[in-house]
Amino acid sequence: MSNFFTDNPDLMFTLENLEMEELVALREDHYKQAEKFDYAPENYEDAKDNYKRVLTVIGEITGERIAPRSRQVDEEGPTLKDGVVKYHPLTDRNLKDLKDAGVMGVMLPRQYGGLNFPTTIYTMMTEMVARADASLQNLIGLQDIAETICEFGSEEQRQKYLPRFASGEADGSMDLTEPDSGSDLQSVRLKATQGPDGKWYLNGMKRFITNGCAQIHLVLARSQEGTTDGRGLSMFICEACPELKVRRIEHKLGIHGVPTAELQYNNVPAELCGKQRFGLIKYVMSLMNGARVAISGQALGIAEASYREARKYASERVQFKQSIDKFPAIYEMLAKMKTKLTAARTLLYETTRAVDLRYSYNLIDERSEKAKYYVKVAAVLTPMCKALSTEIANQIAYDCIQIHGGTGYMHDFDAERYYRDARITNIYEGTTQLQVVAAIGGIMQRVLDPMIGELLKMSCDGLDCRLLKMLEEMHEKQVEAVKYVAEKKDSAYHDLRARNLVENETIVLVGLLMLRDAKKDPKRVPLAERYILDAAHDFERNYQIVMSGDLSTIDRHRDVIDY
Repeated sequence: MSNFFTDNPDLMFTLENLEMEELVALREDHYKQAEKFDYAPENYEDAKDNYKRVLTVIGEITGERIAPRSRQVDEEGPTLKDGVVKYHPLTDRNLKDLKDAGVMGVMLPRQYGGLNFPTTIYTMMTEMVARADASLQNLIGLQDIAETICEFGSEEQRQKYLPRFASGEADGSMDLTEPDSGSDLQSVRLKATQGPDGKWYLNGMKRFITNGCAQIHLVLARSQEGTTDGRGLSMFICEACPELKVRRIEHKLGIHGVPTAELQYNNVPAELCGKQRFGLIKYVMSLMNGARVAISGQALGIAEASYREARKYASERVQFKQSIDKFPAIYEMLAKMKTKLTAARTLLYETTRAVDLRYSYNLIDERSEKAKYYVKVAAVLTPMCKALSTEIANQIAYDCIQIHGGTGYMHDFDAERYYRDARITNIYEGTTQLQVVAAIGGIMQRVLDPMIGELLKMSCDGLDCRLLKMLEEMHEKQVEAVKYVAEKKDSAYHDLRARNLVENETIVLVGLLMLRDAKKDPKRVPLAERYILDAAHDFERNYQIVMSGDLSTIDRHRDVIDY
């Protein structure tokens, strides 16, 4: 029997030790919801116990039912016939299992049929689902669409759509990308026009739309005639109808279980979600917080599956009369995989905590100081988290195949599927390069310094004080490097060295978070030590590159490309 929650001590540690008291109290209206709903928690311990019970149920479903079906789903996938997309029958069974567990609207408020769980707990669920079947996570991960309607739609729209999401009756898709506008969403051209009757209609194309066959679509469209930038875009809700055609489903490297579609809108009736002109500058930016976190969870699920597959194979594969996990070259790889996995998870759930606080304080009063603070923190942490989690997932999946050797390259083993599935994670919802662009502004403004400053105040009781001192010195160097780049006032140099600065900010923060966790559990001390000592070399390399101030590097890069 396999339970993907109870067999994962790191996930259980996170639930037990992450500081969620504030965010849960806000989410539960300081537990006044217990007066309206008999299944709402009465205090924090009650809430945490409820989370644990639901996570244990999802752990059992993912381990016992979804994971054994994943290879066949990957082999056969969904189909498109006569314009109708059908999921694989085993995908339908997976969705039914999750629907029967009552987790299809896990973050939605209880008045709409949801469980009112925070993003943090929802992300733990999606991580387990991705470990079992990464493509299925794309389907349940689209609950962010319902969250967007909940946050920005009218009460009439909430009543119309949210109960359908919560019950599992409806699924959704996020229709942003177009054939000529991938990451450059400002150039979206799909038109939204208002008829004489005041109703909106959509015309144009969308491409690479995950679950484009969904019943409910959240669509970014150009509503202001004559505009060419983000200020002319609005968000719309539409439903599947004859005017919305699935032209094709893509043949992809991985994530085979979910259809990725090209869509044609032929005067599709739609409803404006929120205000005109706010589609990109407010609603998509908010949606990106959830999307980055969801893909980070997906990447971690794949990484967890890859690490476990590699460790299992290494313990069973005998060469030269001993299992290969006894060879230094192999156990060093496994140790690195485990360290990176733990580091990414530590950052992910610190990020979800910030996203939850951003949501709650924004709901209370978006002009308050706390709301403004967590908006900034989430805007920096979510791209940092996605960059780290997805790059690490690719590294771990790569090493999983390497440990398997030739067998890992064969289609008969899960290692190659994890490798294929991981590859998309650092591409969609913004490539790693775009995550750097999203994060660098907040890093230059030192948004995370209050958080880092608090962590630097921790005592080193039970720890090697040298590690805390190393991180303190790294932080001082990072502040120096940021100041150096800012004072150069050279946009080309700023852009070229942004990734070095983002990576170093991540190293400092993650190192501190891992030390904080090691104080709570001595078993985590070797992980923190390994991460900091390994990362110190990368930090110093980045620091020296930034401080070199070598503007000729830009020209040399161009010369190399032009050779």
